[in-house]
Amino acid sequence: MIKWGATRYRFHPLFTIVLIGCALTGYFLEAITLFGIVLIHELGHLTAARGFGWRIQEVQLLPFGGVLIVDELGTTSTREELIVALAGPLQHVWLILVAMLMKSLDLGSSNWWDYFIEANLMIGLFNLIPAMPLDGGKVMQCLLGYLMSYHNAIVYSVWISMILSFSIIIMAVIQLLHGQLPINFLVIGLFLLMSNWYAYRQIPYHFLRFLMGRGIRVGQLLSRGTRAQPIVITKQLTMAETLKLFMREKYHLIYVVNEVGRIQAVLPEQQIVGGYLDGKKPGSAVSDLFM
Repeated sequence: MIKWGATRYRFHPLFTIVLIGCALTGYFLEAITLFGIVLIHELGHLTAARGFGWRIQEVQLLPFGGVLIVDELGTTSTREELIVALAGPLQHVWLILVAMLMKSLDLGSSNWWDYFIEANLMIGLFNLIPAMPLDGGKVMQCLLGYLMSYHNAIVYSVWISMILSFSIIIMAVIQLLHGQLPINFLVIGLFLLMSNWYAYRQIPYHFLRFLMGRGIRVGQLLSRGTRAQPIVITKQLTMAETLKLFMREKYHLIYVVNEVGRIQAVLPEQQIVGGYLDGKKPGSAVSDLFM
């Protein structure tokens, strides 16, 4: 682990193995180049996150990018999260343009610039694969959040990511059966699968963080004026089930109706969230808040 300024940088074991392997096989320059590209990629995320005032715990460096460990898990706006997610891959655009300029001016080794461009393309495009925790997976989760409830968005994004992880592993196995040695694909597929299995088990914690930060997000929505998104439920529906209907970028009014559709109560979402977080049992009905 390295501490630079106020930020901790941690090498993931995969990255350490790749760097050592490159050094032992005579590809030290390529290893240093890869490290520099990955670091610039991650600094793009870091700069964007700091610009929004995010609290950053550490940066984990991987062979194909990195992961920002932040306190703002599902508590910021979707716009901020999209910008932070895309800030990494965008670094490869100017890096490639600089490399093409240097090559055209015949400055440095042409072969090295070719490798530099190829490595940037590989890392940049790979990170746009829609699988968590890659940047493309984060973008996918943000976009799903515009279409469905936040709970469903995180569940679907994890399942889609696991399916893609399995696909990468299957591709590697097929290549292995044909006499090839796709170690990179196999290791990456296994890493993504394990990461998303862990993310799947952490969904309740992830959603709880979303609810705990909901008050700040609601305050931001109300401060600039917003249309309320109604949620219609019966009084028997539990608070936990009702909260799973919340959308990240919407403010909700909950209409509680009886069996014939007559409105019995209209509750602001803060009342549901507050009741849930203040110790009500997850299985408690919404009606417990007003009856």
